[in-house]
Amino acid sequence: MKKNLTVLMLIILAAANTACTFDYGELESSERTLPDLIMENVVYVRVRSADPIARFQAERAELYERHNTMKLQNFSFEQFGERGEEINAAGTAGLASINTDSGDILMESGVRIEIESEDIIIETNQLDWKDEQRLLSSGEEDIVNIYQQNGTSFTGIGLMVNTRRRTWDFTGFVSGIYIHEDDDEEPAESAAAVESGD
Repeated sequence: MKKNLTVLMLIILAAANTACTFDYGELESSERTLPDLIMENVVYVRVRSADPIARFQAERAELYERHNTMKLQNFSFEQFGERGEEINAAGTAGLASINTDSGDILMESGVRIEIESEDIIIETNQLDWKDEQRLLSSGEEDIVNIYQQNGTSFTGIGLMVNTRRRTWDFTGFVSGIYIHEDDDEEPAESAAAVESGD
């Protein structure tokens, strides 16, 4: 009788084990979408050769270590010049995604960047920074506004900036006013209206 009861218990346990299965694959995929770390009121400093090259601040940060990605909300940044001595650019965006390995940054939702060394302000919906290539670009269809303190202003579609070559290009229509100030003559200030398109 005891032997039959033991066999019956083993059969019940075996049936129970085959009836209950877990889909671990689905659990793993949901784990991939969860951040490894969530932080609020964050200050993040990127350092190269012991010198700070950029400082990022955000109301909320989510770190995805597996993808080398940090997602930020209500984001602001400062980029330092050589040896971290002075700030040469600063900006804000509603959202940003930083590749913590490459230093690439995608900024979205009300982007504003001030480049101190060039006396330029850029405003658009989205900007993508490629750190190694030193390229800054908007979406191909995005409207971009550029201002300077002297009154120069441009509005164009699809901005591409190569900071190494110091070139600024629009892929679509562009119009604006360029004001040239001549240092040699006091009243020498000229304005030219610019309009270009495909």
